[in-house]
Amino acid sequence: MVSEFAIGWPEIEAAQGRIRPWIFRTAVTELQGWTGSTTASLAVKCENQQRNFAFKARGACNAVMSLTAEQAQQGVVTHSSGNHAAALAWAAQQRGIAAHIVMPENSAKIKLDAVRRLGVQPVLCGRTNEDRERVASEVAERTGAVFIHPFDHPDVIAGQGTVAVEILAQYPQADTLVVPVGGGGLLAGTLLAVQTLRPEIQVFAAEPELADDAFRSLKSGRIEPVLRTDTVADGLRTSLGQLTFPIIQSLVQDVLCVSEQSICRCVSELALSSRLIAEPSGVVALAAIQEHAELFRDRRVVAVLSGGNLDQMELLPGSLNPAEKKPAQKSADRSE
Repeated sequence: MVSEFAIGWPEIEAAQGRIRPWIFRTAVTELQGWTGSTTASLAVKCENQQRNFAFKARGACNAVMSLTAEQAQQGVVTHSSGNHAAALAWAAQQRGIAAHIVMPENSAKIKLDAVRRLGVQPVLCGRTNEDRERVASEVAERTGAVFIHPFDHPDVIAGQGTVAVEILAQYPQADTLVVPVGGGGLLAGTLLAVQTLRPEIQVFAAEPELADDAFRSLKSGRIEPVLRTDTVADGLRTSLGQLTFPIIQSLVQDVLCVSEQSICRCVSELALSSRLIAEPSGVVALAAIQEHAELFRDRRVVAVLSGGNLDQMELLPGSLNPAEKKPAQKSADRSE
């Protein structure tokens, strides 16, 4: 089954060796007394403590270190709302090559600043995927830089798959993984790694109710567009890719949607109960475990805590407190 996709286990295994000198092997930490949890055990993979405080460093590093010498001389370009932007700028810095970073004008300040601290001035664009792609294409044509897609790129998917490889080694008792999904690079890489190493493990995806394109795509059988860009989980405001969708469609257990209120509550609860700082996009998997608790009853679950780039304003009392509404109970169970 895996062989029909853009990449397979050999690419993930190669990525693991390629990025080892640069990437942290982040901890898997058990959470105690997590509100609403019915799991036998619940742990988080702390990619909020990765280079640039997000899992994106893995895929960006693998893509940059895979370039030929001739390609590297041209530099790299990408578009991203933030974490891939900083990751690619950092990876390019490690290889000593130029990076051109296109970012939406509504990107989080902390993510814009992270790119600037790496010596790259972001090229700002409009808020839609079409805006990002158009401006990135213009920059690539003008500079000759190699385009590294933030998620729909074989080397990026392979690099993100190393998260799951580490989880399975660090927490072998796991029988369930929950992974946030935006463009699907992390989820696709996770699914391929699990399918090879531990196919009996269930992998669920989690996404915001206000950015439910993966949920809708699984239901319709085709890639559905993003309809809104106002979820607090800014890293998940993008639709699935041509490479990631077939993997997800074939291998994911289900896609679970969560409310904005649950996302915000998880940011606060994680900081207060476990002293772990995560951005809204980073806690969506935990929010899904809370909102869909019965699915995880008596299971040994690992949630990927995908990023820790939390704006200072989001730490202020009341700044992550959207209007109360009934929690989402949507899933893309294909039996419906």
